[in-house]
Amino acid sequence: MNLEWILFGVTFVVALGTSLAMLFAPNAVHTALFLVAAQIALAVAFLLQGAFFIAAIQIIVYAGAIMVLFLFVIMLLGVDRREALIEPLPGQRPLAIGLGALLAAQIGYVAWRGLDLIGSTTEGSRALTALNEDPGNVEAIANTLFSRYVLPFEATSILLVVAIVGVMVLAKRIGSMSADLLAEPEEDVSA
Repeated sequence: MNLEWILFGVTFVVALGTSLAMLFAPNAVHTALFLVAAQIALAVAFLLQGAFFIAAIQIIVYAGAIMVLFLFVIMLLGVDRREALIEPLPGQRPLAIGLGALLAAQIGYVAWRGLDLIGSTTEGSRALTALNEDPGNVEAIANTLFSRYVLPFEATSILLVVAIVGVMVLAKRIGSMSADLLAEPEEDVSA
């Protein structure tokens, strides 16, 4: 057994474990952090398969930007309170379980059939080899992004940082205002 197989097994266990922990986590912030860990494990799996661009996008877009936005929404809305966890649509949980089981069955079928979905085993392996000969246009995307479009790219980065700081300021201000409103006024006992 080589190191790549061991690393893939560890990555699979981490991805599956954090996905299951995400389902059963009682706190919304913990759920979001488990989702980040699952996204990072998937990025490592993409790295092991040689899909470097997809792995980078997985980290940058999903684990980075989207999960940060999820965490800020959780902070702003205060989803970890008990009354916010009541389901407005009563049938959504059984529907989600059914659709999840259908997706798991489809993934199992594709994993079981393997290369036979492309064609015969020899034709499928030749088709996969032909697809993997060209590493793609990652270098061309990087040259274009960091030469011709470097100003819009950096402006977007600065805009996202300013938005993050603004959300943190608003969340702190809203949190302190709601704490002030919820505090009971002290009674005057001198009278």
